[in-house]
Amino acid sequence: MDGFIIIDKQKDMTSFDVVHKVKKLFNTGKVGHSGTLDPNATGVLVIAIGRATKFLPLITKNSEKTYLVEALLGKKTDTDDVTGKIIKTCSVPKIDKND
Repeated sequence: MDGFIIIDKQKDMTSFDVVHKVKKLFNTGKVGHSGTLDPNATGVLVIAIGRATKFLPLITKNSEKTYLVEALLGKKTDTDDVTGKIIKTCSVPKIDKND
C-alpha cells in the first residue's frame, strides 16, 4: 500500500509510536512522518506509507508551522517543561492589555 494518512496525534504519544502503530496496522515496513511532535504536543502528523515516503521532503519544503502554546509563568522545573519537578517559583507581575 502506498499513500498518506493524516493523524491527529494525541498527548503522551511520540511520533515514533504513531509510525509503529501504522506499520502494524498496514503490515508494512516503510512508513515515515512529516515532522516530529513532542510527546506533550497534540496536532496533525502527516504519515506516508510505502512509495509515498519519497514525497515527504516535498510536503515539508517551504512550509510553515503554526503553534498554539499554553505557558505557565513563574515556575521553573528541572526539565524546563511541564513534566518536571518544580525547583523554583517567583511572582509574575500582572500584565494589563491596556498598559
